Parts: sequence; C-alpha cells; structure tokens
Amino acid sequence: MMRIALYHNLPSGGAKRSVFEWTRRLARSHTVDVYSLSTADHEYCDLRPFVSQHRVYDFEPRRLFRSPFGRLNQASRWLDLATLDRLGHEIAMAINRGGYDVLFAHPCQFTSIPACLQFVTVPCVYYLHEPIGQDARQTVRRPYMPGGAWREALDRCDPFIHLYRARLRSIQQQNVSATTKLLANSDFTNARNAAVFGRQAELCQIGVDTHDFRPLETRLRKDFVLSVGEMSPRKGFDFVVDSLAKIPAGERPFLKLACNSVQSDELNYITQRALAQSVGLEVLTGLGSEQLRMLYSQARLCVYAPREEPFGLVPLEAMACGTAVIGVREGGVQESVVHGRTGLLVDRDVETFAAAIRSMLANPELVEEYGRNGREYVVENWSWERSVAALTRHLEECRYKRSEVNHGVVN
Repeated sequence: MMRIALYHNLPSGGAKRSVFEWTRRLARSHTVDVYSLSTADHEYCDLRPFVSQHRVYDFEPRRLFRSPFGRLNQASRWLDLATLDRLGHEIAMAINRGGYDVLFAHPCQFTSIPACLQFVTVPCVYYLHEPIGQDARQTVRRPYMPGGAWREALDRCDPFIHLYRARLRSIQQQNVSATTKLLANSDFTNARNAAVFGRQAELCQIGVDTHDFRPLETRLRKDFVLSVGEMSPRKGFDFVVDSLAKIPAGERPFLKLACNSVQSDELNYITQRALAQSVGLEVLTGLGSEQLRMLYSQARLCVYAPREEPFGLVPLEAMACGTAVIGVREGGVQESVVHGRTGLLVDRDVETFAAAIRSMLANPELVEEYGRNGREYVVENWSWERSVAALTRHLEECRYKRSEVNHGVVN
C-alpha cells in the first residue's frame, strides 16, 4: 500500500474527470490525500468521498483592469505568480511532513505545472493532460476579441507581458526539472512538451468507464450529430457548423453540442454562425454521465474537430456507446480514432469534412459496423482498470527509486 499525496487545481472538464476516475480506484488499495486551491472546481467529479484528507488553500487572483488600463493586467498576473509560488512552498512543506511515498500532481490553472513541485522532497509524478508552455497551443482569433495587428505590435514591446511570460517560463522550467517522472496522455502531448522543455515523458493512457458509457439497451438513432466539449474557440465548433452548412439542406442533420462549460461570447458567436447558415443547433450544458450516454447512443455520428486537442476523451466515450466518430486528423485525436475501423479521420477542410459526414450518413450499415468495432476497441484497450494498473506501476517505480536512494543504492 502507498501513501499518495495528490495535487490539482483543475476546472471542470476531461482532466478532472480523469483525476476522479484514478482517485476512486487508487483509494481502494492506497491512502490518497488531496492538496488543492480554492480556484479548483471541487464539486465537479468530487474527490472528497474517496480520500482521507482534502486540504484546500485559499487563492484569489487579483482583479483585472478594464480598458483603457488593460495593459496593467499582465502586471497583476505577474504578482499572482509570486503568490502562487509562496503557496506552492507552503503546500510542499505540508506534503514533505506528511510521510508520503509519492506525489501525484496535475495541472494548475495559472501555471500549468504547479509551483509546489520545485519544493517537495518526496518523489513526484506529474501528469501532462496537455502541453505546457506559452506557445504550446495555438491562439484562435474571433471577431469579438479585442485587438488586431496594432494590438499584437503593442504586445511585442509591452514590458509587463515580457516580465509575466519570463517569470511563468522560469516557474515551469524549474518544476519540470524537479519532477521525478513525467507522464503524458498522448504521444502528441509528449512531443509538444519535449520540444519546449527538452524532456521526454512516458505514455500513460487514460481510460473510459465502459459501464457508464455503453450503448442503450434499445438503440434508436435520431436525426442529429453530436459534438462535445467546452464552449471555447479551441474546440472547433465553428468548423463543425461550417461543414454541416456544406451539406444540402434536405440531407443536413441537426447539430447538438454538449458543453461542460460555456464562454458567453463564443456561445453567441457559434449560435449566430449556425443561424446565418441554416444549421439547426441546440447547446446543452450541465449534463451528467447518463445524459451524455443517451446523447452519444442516440446520435447518428459523433463529430469532433478541436484544434490540436492534446488527446480527446470524447471520441472514446462515443465509441464506448457504440457510435462512430468523424474527427480531424490532428493532435491526439489520431491516437484514439482508428481510421476505417471505428470512424474516419479527415483533414481540417470544411468540404472534405462535410463529404465524410454525408457519406457516412448515407451508409447506416457502415456506421453501425464502426460503432460495434468502436465498442469492442474501447473495452479491449481503454478501460480504467488497465489505466490504473499502468499508473500504479509508475507510482511504485518512483517510490522504489526513493527507497534505492535512501539505502545508498543510487548515488
């Protein structure tokens, strides 16, 4: 049995769901204590029923300035980094006193890799749910976003931006260097992180709860396609809408979006874009696993087009429910969808994506075959039991390394 300290500062979403699934299974055989910040979403996928201690440290980001003083916001964020550094030290000291065998760490909303890692003396495993670094993810511009070429020019010479980014990069580099072992959810995430920090991670796949996500007993497909994820520019819902608009009106399916969180400006943008192109749209929020399962199972297809998604849990959940997936051929999506077996991988081109949707909808037998294949594929390769077994080996390896050091085996 291990004593495991677990750190996270996560919002709702796929990363928190993964932490939830790991925690409730690890807690059956090991002692797990959670260390977190008040800015995390503790109600979503609540860890408290499974852990021995759940310690939350108060943190309140400084209020941001409105225009015309917005340039001062980077200075506020820079000061927040100093506060997070002090909190990280406090958390690390508590973990060091706790007699833990290993720290299992997850992202911080503000620094990606948490500041406490540079101060802990116990072996630490950090899980890369997505690449770290200022340039790890591309920025998606929207008409409602302020600025343009003139703003980018100002940003390049803004000393506050340079101060903030330099400090953030320093914190990230120090914590990456201090971490005993890095784990990644995909080869894509690992490659992006290695390109920035020069350090390789080991692949440790996440899983899918194949009981929560399984086909309905009575299968009744409805005339809609489904996409799932936060309502934000990087999720590519605009691309999905534009692709559906290329399908003749008489064949065009309704689009349902299931969103765990919503940015209001993006919601208005997507809604207006769908309305302008006569694409039927419904946005659903606050759904539980059973409601998601029903949507996955009833959808004719799951369509998934995020920009450089680090992994993409959505295709696996859809496949677990027996639903074929059409995804963009980029990022970690390429590592979950098996092209020509569980769905299709298509280049980011609206005409090509639309043609793939249209072709699949015209061939329901193939869609059902892909759905059956997808269910079998997930059950065989993506169970949480398989994921936890691999994770436990990594945690034990770190624990063993400390034991070697303590007994003088390793210099």
